[in-house]
Amino acid sequence: MVPQHSPAHSAWRRIQTAWGLPDLSGKGRFVTANLIDSLGNGLVMAFTVVFFVKTTSLSLVAVGAALTAGQLLALPVPPLLGPLLDKYGPRTVVAVGNWVSVAGFIGFLFSHASWQIVLWQFVVQLGSTAFWMGNSPLIVLVARGDERARWFGFIRALRNVGIGFGGAASGVALSIGTVDGLRAVMVINAVSFAVAGWLIITFRGADTSEAADAGHAEPRPAEPKPAEPEQPAGERTGQPSGGYRTVLKDTRYLRLVATNISFAFASTVITVLLAAYVADNLDVGSWIVGVLVVLNTAMVALLQTLASRWIEARRPVTVLVLALLFNAAAFVVFGTLLVLPGWAVIAGLLIAMVLYTVGEILGSPPTSELSVVMAPEHLRGRYLGVYQMSWSVGGALAPALLTALLEGGAALPWVFLTAISVLAVPLVLGLDRRAAATSKAAPAGDVAPVEQFDGDAVG
Repeated sequence: MVPQHSPAHSAWRRIQTAWGLPDLSGKGRFVTANLIDSLGNGLVMAFTVVFFVKTTSLSLVAVGAALTAGQLLALPVPPLLGPLLDKYGPRTVVAVGNWVSVAGFIGFLFSHASWQIVLWQFVVQLGSTAFWMGNSPLIVLVARGDERARWFGFIRALRNVGIGFGGAASGVALSIGTVDGLRAVMVINAVSFAVAGWLIITFRGADTSEAADAGHAEPRPAEPKPAEPEQPAGERTGQPSGGYRTVLKDTRYLRLVATNISFAFASTVITVLLAAYVADNLDVGSWIVGVLVVLNTAMVALLQTLASRWIEARRPVTVLVLALLFNAAAFVVFGTLLVLPGWAVIAGLLIAMVLYTVGEILGSPPTSELSVVMAPEHLRGRYLGVYQMSWSVGGALAPALLTALLEGGAALPWVFLTAISVLAVPLVLGLDRRAAATSKAAPAGDVAPVEQFDGDAVG
């Protein structure tokens, strides 16, 4: 029997197509879990420091140092999670990551000393890293082959909206003022992450027929196929090789990782650099920073899915080069504001932020997608562990390096960011060309299953 579609269903599908949205039917639990994570992260980012200042006797400096120490302890985590992702699959890793974060939030409620904050911040960061390492390959399982770019763009937009609303909710929470009220908000956040984990572990909406071919299909021309990198003859035993040695020999993938370090540094501009640069070096009011942040958030929320329609029809390498060039142009404009008259600075800031946001919109879907599809399926967790390190290292180094450069000269951080964006362009070129040595993918029977839905192995 041919299924009948109601006019309302058809109209909604047309809206989805027009806005570059993926087919969301049957994916409600997955989408809701991602929204909960984004709201919670937005709340935590804006809420945690004040929470500990209000609920403990520690100073602001001590709280900040403890939270930073907890994050630094989590830097080596991605490579440790890689084998678990290969063994248990992305759905389990994502769900457990949510529940580990729950343990961390509960630990926050009983933290009174610096070492306790360090411990539980490490636990929260561990859960967050597990979530994001597993979420990208889970998106590949959820998406049909020709909608991967849309799904990555949609999740990016959803994350931006969630973080924005989470940040707004934190403002309401902080206005409560009482210690009991702040603790209640932390409890609600923990409960929401527990629900998100349950939604993921009970989710059965993946398209297994597409997922089975996710690592081998070429939904658009020139997309790189995941294949086992060239190995020494002594290692070619007919069985899939394992371990991080294989990852570190895959120079194509390492070029993607190195490129992503440039995007990782760029992603910290708003949180680390922008406010200090504007306040101390430009003759404009600090209010403009809030306007720029709202502009960035609104553009990503409204345009990311529309851009995904354009991205999915083009080579990922082409899109990445454009993203890097838009970033470089934005940083050049930010830096040249130092020599512009006051009346032109505001217009320059708005132009620079538009360029920066376009670079962000273009860069996110292809890097996330390539990080998954360029990895051999049986080692995907280990590959993603190395890829995640680019975010961890970039996020850890950027605050110290960019602020030190800013102290040395207002133009220096923009020169540095421009340089690494331009230097990343040659690393991207050729990523979508399959090396002759990797032209033969591992036989299907040699590839370990990535995930199971409803009892069917996907691999």
